[in-house]
Amino acid sequence: MSHSEAITAFVTLFVVVDPIGLAPIFIALTLGMSMRQRLIVGLRALAVSAGLMTLFGLFGDKILSGLGITLPAFRIAGGMLLFLTALDMLFERRTQRREGQSQLHEEDDTVDPSVFPLATPLIAGPGALAAMILLAGGTARSGTRLIEVHLVMLSVLGCVFVLFLLATPIERLLGRTGTMVVTRLLGMLLAALAAQFILDGLRGAGIVPLLNAAR
Repeated sequence: MSHSEAITAFVTLFVVVDPIGLAPIFIALTLGMSMRQRLIVGLRALAVSAGLMTLFGLFGDKILSGLGITLPAFRIAGGMLLFLTALDMLFERRTQRREGQSQLHEEDDTVDPSVFPLATPLIAGPGALAAMILLAGGTARSGTRLIEVHLVMLSVLGCVFVLFLLATPIERLLGRTGTMVVTRLLGMLLAALAAQFILDGLRGAGIVPLLNAAR
């Protein structure tokens, strides 16, 4: 994996997972917990998320082949999914949905939010799992690439953990307006990356050369 590919992989996963947007949701889900309890919930959520993303990074392509789905087709579908996620970020729909999920759990003190909704679908959601398959797959797939992609994934989850620890001061610093601005900026970046995934899928399926020839 080249330096630019590593940056692209990091940005893709960072934007899809959206650690900044998760910070206030983490506060809502762990309301009333001690710092130690929040630490345990955060670590458990990240461990489950890492397991799910590793599973899809290692065996996602085999799952696809077993279902008769080609990688170019999944790249196009994954790009569309990432683009819908970007639209949700741009129009605040994802934040509203996350806040709605947190409200389902905040009234019950006995509920452990680490697996649901923190690990899935908030951290290792469909977009993140699709991104892992796309980043780990393709003709460049190799043992070294898989290791590098998963190291990038762990670095993104590390950012999530740091922001979990800093959730309260970050929320006070950014405020509602600051969080909305950052979310929309990340949404624009994700939309561009999603378009690139779709173009790569079209190119892999041989459609882009046909379009160029038609011109």
